[in-house]
Amino acid sequence: MKALIVDDSMMVRMQVKRALGSAGFEIVEASDGLDALEKLKANQDVQFIVLDVNMPKMSGIEFLEAFRHELPELTPAIVMLTTEGQPELIQRARALGVKGWIIKPFKAELMVATARKLTQAMAAS
Repeated sequence: MKALIVDDSMMVRMQVKRALGSAGFEIVEASDGLDALEKLKANQDVQFIVLDVNMPKMSGIEFLEAFRHELPELTPAIVMLTTEGQPELIQRARALGVKGWIIKPFKAELMVATARKLTQAMAAS
């Protein structure tokens, strides 16, 4: 299974990579939404995306809008990993297909459990 980690913090990407990598996920990394869009075009078999909200060049929400417009045939499970918790932002992300919202700092076990649950649910449908 392949996961895309999108965060402008290299430290956060390393922590998520360690957690998901130990659970058997193949990892692709991106430093912002623009980078993520390009990586997703080259890795259309990604099944799980961990996405930050606040990033330079293209935010997580802007990425979701562009992704839904440019690659509508792809249906990976998407989880936001952020320090943000405003209800309006969460609603907007959910309207764009986000399945989960994890607040930083995160527990590795929660990230792995969420990834497994969402990718298994996708495989079953």
